[in-house]
Amino acid sequence: MELLVASSVGVLTAGGVYLILRLRAFPVILGLALLSYAVNIFLFSTGRLLVNAPPVLNKYGDAVNTDPLPQALVLTAIVISFGMTAVLVMIALGAFLEADHDKIDMTDEPEAEAMGEERGA
Repeated sequence: MELLVASSVGVLTAGGVYLILRLRAFPVILGLALLSYAVNIFLFSTGRLLVNAPPVLNKYGDAVNTDPLPQALVLTAIVISFGMTAVLVMIALGAFLEADHDKIDMTDEPEAEAMGEERGA
């Protein structure tokens, strides 16, 4: 069970980092979503990975129980990450509609055009 959860966190993290390093806006947003899923699974696994265990207490004896605090943290993180993903999608959609592409450029367009005109002359 631990190996499955650890490998899924690793795969989600690797996929998220790969997508964040792309030069398009929407893969970056998907990469951030994958990273948030990886963090949520990691937080959820910190409360012990037990099968068929009660979430808080067992009224019939001393049973091993899971910790409810990571579960509450994950629920809160899911809501926050959903809201932030919606905001990022709206920002990226606005940028796409304004520029007609979603490529992320790190150079200023007027300076790049001026450099191209100087080289061509």
